[in-house]
Formats: sequence, structure tokens, C-alpha cells
Amino acid sequence: MGIDHLVKLAKRSIIQQSKHRLIFNNSISESNFVSHYQQCRVYSAPSMNTSATKISKTHFFSFPFSIRKSTPSSASAKTRIGFLAWYLGALESRPIITKSISSAVIFAAADVTSQMITMTPSDSLDIIRTLRMAGYALIILGTAQHQWFNFMGRVLPKRDVVSTLKKLLLGNFVYGPVINSAFFSFNAALQGENGEEIAARLKRDLIPTMTNGLMYWPLCDFLTYKVVPVHLQVFTFLVFVSIEFV
Repeated sequence: MGIDHLVKLAKRSIIQQSKHRLIFNNSISESNFVSHYQQCRVYSAPSMNTSATKISKTHFFSFPFSIRKSTPSSASAKTRIGFLAWYLGALESRPIITKSISSAVIFAAADVTSQMITMTPSDSLDIIRTLRMAGYALIILGTAQHQWFNFMGRVLPKRDVVSTLKKLLLGNFVYGPVINSAFFSFNAALQGENGEEIAARLKRDLIPTMTNGLMYWPLCDFLTYKVVPVHLQVFTFLVFVSIEFV
């Protein structure tokens, strides 16, 4: 009995010592882990904040700009700028042919638009009329406008109010009757009218056309002569003509 009792006591003491040792080791490892984790937070916090700041700056500032450079709108803007530069270069290198072709295109588009507005569902486009308009602009109007605006720029180079009013008066009462007579005569001749019929058309249509134009063209001419450079005045005139057509 005494020996068995001593063996049991020895086993209990050994088990208790092993439990205490295990608890002590675990506490040390946990404390080491906590201290190591806190040190990692202390030493890595500035670097983590810095990287986060860099990421946020990259995300909110650099990235949109890089995307913006590759958007389709920027490509279309470059295309428009490239076409404008090409057109301005053509106006400088080949002014007459460029203005003549521009006049033909704008006159044709304006005539088609005017027909589409006034036509009934049963009507169809008068392509022959559109071709007459484009032919007049290509053969006569583009060159005439180029010569007239350049002549006004040489004779009256200033853009003050007095010079602008002089250009306006000359344009409406000297150049206007000539270019309108050319318009009526050209279209009448292409329609097969003879000299007497053309004269009768001019007598019938020229004065009313000039009178109606006084309600529209003086303001257009004033803006053109006052604001627009000489090499762009023909294009401005064509824009005003297309508006009058419609």
C-alpha cells in the first residue's frame, strides 16, 4: 500500500510540472508574437501609409489622365483640327480652286436642304436644279467672291465702322446687282432661255431680289467685313447664303 501511494504521488508531480512548463512556454510564445506584431505595425505603418498615399494619388489623378488621352473624343478632335489645318493651308496655297469647290459643295447642300423642306410627299428632288446651283458656284461665284473680297481688302484695308459701312454699301449696290444678274442669266441659259427671255427674267426678278436682300444682307456684310479675316470672308458669305436658302 505505501509503495503504491508513493508511485501515484510521483506521477501527479510529474504531470503537474509538465502542465506548468507547457503553459509557461505558450505564454512566452504568445507574448513574443504580440510584441513582434506590434513592432511590425510600428515599423511598417509609415511605409504602408506612404504606399496607400501613392496608390490614391495614382488612382485619382494619373489614371484618369491616361485614360483621357486615349478616348475617342480626343481622336475626333485631332481629326477636326487636322482637317481645319489642311483647309486653311489649301486656302493659302490654292485660294481660287478651294473657294470654288467650297462654293459648289455648300450651294448644292443648301439647295437640297431647301427642296427637302418645301417638297410634298409626292415630289422628288430636282437633281438638275441642284447641279445648276453647284455649277454656278463652281464656275462663277467662287472666283467672283475671291476677287471681290480681296479687292475690298486692298482698297479699304481698315476695319473701322466707316470703312466697314463703305464696303457694305459697295457690296449691296455695286457688286450685288452684278452677281445676282450673273446668277439669273446662268440658270436661265442652262434652262434653254434665249437672250430676250433672260432679259425679261432679269427685269422681273432682279429688283425684287435686291429689295428683299436689303432685309438680310446688310447685317451679314457688316459682320463679314468687320470681324472675319479676308481669306475667310468667302466661306462666311457661303454660310450666310446657305442660311438664306433654307
